[in-house]
Amino acid sequence: MSLRLSTVILPYRRWSEGGRSAWVRAEQLGFHTAYTYDHLSWRSFRDGPWFGAVPTLTAAAAATDRLRLGTLVTSPNFRHPVTLAKELISLDDISGGRITLGIGAGGTGFDATALGQEPWTPRERADRFAEFVPLLDRLLTEDAVTYEGRFYSAHEARNIPGCVQRPRLPFAVAATGPRGLKLAARYGQAWVTTGDPKLYESGTPEQSVEALRGQLEKLSETCASIGRDSTGLEKVLLTGFTPDRGRPLESLDAFVDFAGRHQELGFTEIVIHWPIPDSDFAADEKVFERIAMEAPAQLA
Repeated sequence: MSLRLSTVILPYRRWSEGGRSAWVRAEQLGFHTAYTYDHLSWRSFRDGPWFGAVPTLTAAAAATDRLRLGTLVTSPNFRHPVTLAKELISLDDISGGRITLGIGAGGTGFDATALGQEPWTPRERADRFAEFVPLLDRLLTEDAVTYEGRFYSAHEARNIPGCVQRPRLPFAVAATGPRGLKLAARYGQAWVTTGDPKLYESGTPEQSVEALRGQLEKLSETCASIGRDSTGLEKVLLTGFTPDRGRPLESLDAFVDFAGRHQELGFTEIVIHWPIPDSDFAADEKVFERIAMEAPAQLA
C-alpha cells in the first residue's frame, strides 16, 4: 500500500499575510490532507498570533478544491460535543465532504485552564474523552439527540441534514493508553500517534521505532478484542515529536528513509509540519517542497 503524505499548517499567520497561500500551496504540492492544531494557544506561540481552527479550516475549504482538511487534534479541553457537532457539520458541508476530525483527550497545556477551570487529572481527561467521543458520534449521525451524562448533556439537539460524508465525517483518534485505544478501535476511521514522549529528549530513533511497534501491536489487539480487523484502520504518525525531530526534513533521502521505516511498521499516513522559521519546525522550504512532490512516488 502506498504511503499518504500530509502536512499540518499551524494557524499563526494572518490569512492575508501568508495564511491563505500555505493552504493553496499544500493542494498544489499534492498533499493528501492539510491539518491544523485546534488550540486556543500553544507552547512557544502563546504570546504571538494564533487563530481559531474551525474558521481557518472554513477559509481553507473555500480556497481549495481537492485537498482534505482536518484538525490534529481537537480535544474536550475547551470543546463541547453539541456545539462542536454543529460546526463540523457546517464545515463538512462547506468543504464538500473533505473534513477529517482528529480528536484526542487533551493535555495540561494552556487550553486546560483558559476557561478558568483547574487542570483535569489524567483520569478525568480519560473519563471525559470516553463520554465525549460516543456522544459526538451520535450527534453527527442522528437527526436529534438527547443524552444526560456525567460531564456532557444534550437536550433534543438537532443536526439536520447531517454530514456530507456518510454516515459521518471520519474520526482520527489520537491515543496510546488502553481506554483511548478502545475508542479508536470502536469509533475511529484512523488512529493517530506522535510516538512515545518519554523518548523525545534522550531516546534514539531505534528505540522510537520499537515503541511505535508496541503501540501498533496494542492497537491491533484492542481491535481484535471487539471483533474488528485493524487493517481497516488508517495509522497516522504526526512527526516532529520523536527523537528524529527535524532530521527527516533535512533532505529527500533522509525523509524517504524515515518514512520507509515507519511504513514497514504499518503506518499508512505520515504528517509533516509546514516549515516555520525560528521555531522547532524550521526547515528548508525548497527541500520541504521536494519531499512533498517526490517522496510519495518513492514510497509507493
